[in-house]
Amino acid sequence: MIEDKAVASRLWAVVPAAGRGSRFGAALPKQYLPLAGKTVIEHSIAALLRCPEINEVLVALHAEDETFIKLACAKHPKVRSVTGGLERAESVELALAALNGAAATDWVLVHDAARPCLSDADIHALLLEGREHPLGAILAARVVDTVKRVNAQREAVETVDRNTLWRALTPQLFRYGELRAALKHCREHALPVTDEASAIEQFGGRPLLVEGSHRNIKITYPDDLTIATAFLAGGVND
Repeated sequence: MIEDKAVASRLWAVVPAAGRGSRFGAALPKQYLPLAGKTVIEHSIAALLRCPEINEVLVALHAEDETFIKLACAKHPKVRSVTGGLERAESVELALAALNGAAATDWVLVHDAARPCLSDADIHALLLEGREHPLGAILAARVVDTVKRVNAQREAVETVDRNTLWRALTPQLFRYGELRAALKHCREHALPVTDEASAIEQFGGRPLLVEGSHRNIKITYPDDLTIATAFLAGGVND
């Protein structure tokens, strides 16, 4: 039954990009910083557009954003923008509501605007495994560093077992109807939503984790641009 739905259902993509990138400390939001001849968000959207199954890429923007419309990717026939919200979850909700003709059983990929090094192989793996799971899946990477728990004074008090710890990446893949219901549930109950998987979890679901590449980094601090430049120069699909 799951296979039949996967074949019949359409695939959409949402890119929440209404954040102002305060942690980065730059004058421009981090998604508009230059990276390997383009902006960060152009690389992120290009990765989605390389997937021919995606019906539309909907980008949720800050209400005062005047930059996105000037980018070449904004003119792509599969790309459309909508005004987002103050928080990521609100932006995703608004984007989902604006997906014209989306059915409850359709699949939605939510991808960070600041993850420019997404590979075709990771998208393929996520779609292949995620659409076989009742709820969907997220790209994730195993934690390889030793992890410490600290006290208020920033002193190590415990070494955490990393064998069951993974870092959540994007895209994250869920059914359109299930994701909308989960986000609504969290909003109505004032539950914190750090990513789409956390909304699904608080709605009672257990998403599958699909192992993705450690190259799929999120641009958060200035040094990340240097790392992403090296990854893109080497070819994220190599």
